[in-house]
Amino acid sequence: MSEGYAIELYFDPALENQVLKAWNVVARRQISTHLIEIESRPHITLFSSPFIDPSKLENIVKGFASKQDPLPLSFGSIGSLANDNNVLFLAPTPTLPLLQFHFQLCDAMKREGIEIGEEYRPDSWIPYCPVAEEVPKNRMAEAFTVLRDLKLPVNGYAMDIGLVEYSPVRELFSFVLGSSVES
Repeated sequence: MSEGYAIELYFDPALENQVLKAWNVVARRQISTHLIEIESRPHITLFSSPFIDPSKLENIVKGFASKQDPLPLSFGSIGSLANDNNVLFLAPTPTLPLLQFHFQLCDAMKREGIEIGEEYRPDSWIPYCPVAEEVPKNRMAEAFTVLRDLKLPVNGYAMDIGLVEYSPVRELFSFVLGSSVES
């Protein structure tokens, strides 16, 4: 049974590989393998909801993606969320284009009657790319130390946007930014 759905922003192959390196370093140290186990893909979550009709989102996301250009991203810092999932992440620089991208997506969904939960509203959304989830509390400091050894910033582009069902992660559809062709 599905836990929910998420609209995710995906990266160019070089940036994706940099994030996967971080996942693998954390996994090799046996700190966390959760993202690998749930078959996730490096991403920034733009929206998530336990209750959504995927078919309603497909046309919204497809139309939105066709009007967007690939988005430059720079991950320059490491952070942690203050929740029970013990998530460590790479934080993108919150540039105006990234924030506008998210705002425009939320606006397109609201126009179609989709409610945006508090966590994903433009005035409270925190963009991040998870690199470790469910890190044991007693290993958080070690995980931070391991991730600090990454050569930051890592730069690249957001190239695709898609909808996944989780968990495990299963991509329902994705679209290349700037194209109306399904990938």
